Amino acid sequence: MNPRRERGTSDSAPRNGARKPYTRPNSAQRSARENLSRRLREGDLRSEQQRPQRHIPVGLSTSSVFPAGVEECFRLSQSIGYDGVEVMVSYPEDSQDPRKLRAYVGRYQQPILSLHAPTLFFLQRLWGGDPWVKIERTVQLAVELEVPTVVAHPPFRWQGSYAREFVHGVAEIEERYGVAVAVENMYPWRLGVREVMVYLPDHDPTDEDYAHVTVDLSHAATAGDDALVLIEGLGERLTHLHLADGSGNSTKDEHLPPGEGNQPCAEVLRRLANSGWGGSVLVEVNTRPYRKEGQREQVLRQCLLFARHHLGHHLEDAQDGRDAQVGRDSKDATAADTVGSGTEV
Repeated sequence: MNPRRERGTSDSAPRNGARKPYTRPNSAQRSARENLSRRLREGDLRSEQQRPQRHIPVGLSTSSVFPAGVEECFRLSQSIGYDGVEVMVSYPEDSQDPRKLRAYVGRYQQPILSLHAPTLFFLQRLWGGDPWVKIERTVQLAVELEVPTVVAHPPFRWQGSYAREFVHGVAEIEERYGVAVAVENMYPWRLGVREVMVYLPDHDPTDEDYAHVTVDLSHAATAGDDALVLIEGLGERLTHLHLADGSGNSTKDEHLPPGEGNQPCAEVLRRLANSGWGGSVLVEVNTRPYRKEGQREQVLRQCLLFARHHLGHHLEDAQDGRDAQVGRDSKDATAADTVGSGTEV
């Protein structure tokens, strides 16, 4: 089944590289603080937590265990209790090798929920200089491994025709292979008091004609974007969520554990759970500062507990327990009635 959704009308046609200024005044940090202050003034009402309409899987990104390798991510994902992994395709051979990845899936009983294409700045030379090769080879790997989603960053401004044709090219690849290419929100780069607009069509993919989008909450913090506005505006086009936090007061992409920044991580998860959202949540946090024995695992366990709680997984378990008890009570009552009637059981 082709995962691509119905695309918009001509009113939502892609801008496809329309000329934008190279720089703009640095506004992201200020706007992030203003949005947070307003939200707090207005009470920041939290959605009522309901029993979720769907069990939303929570996976672990290989980026969360860097510089440890891909297999270590599978091992930790299994031991902690995640539902699967996201593999960042990178220079290590096993991140690109379908046989090794399939072996990890079988060994650790952890499905691959998504692949991240090597579209990061430091991966520009992986698989040669043609950026379309990076997208297409990752999608082909996803087809071979039966992975439904590939995450990709928007192009850099200097990537010429690739950047200008990116929106159309992503749609064509999705159509050809039947894999969702979920384009991720990014953020401007900062030079002093100016922001450098390094991405085309934009660092914010939400108003482009993409059928599938990934929202990264740490990137939203760095960009000064309102994550709730992003989520609500995307609707069904939201395919993937990278769960992390950020302060909004830094030029860095922090990828803090959820709850350690000022992003509405809990509220985002509640809204997705209440709506019956059909995507996956992938924990993508920076664990490099946690160097002592067992610290990384402890942080990743806390991230999972945070996600499961605010997605309402505990409510699913409670309801399943009640349903099971009702079934046992009904069976016991039937048996008792049968015994009372003198029939052998």
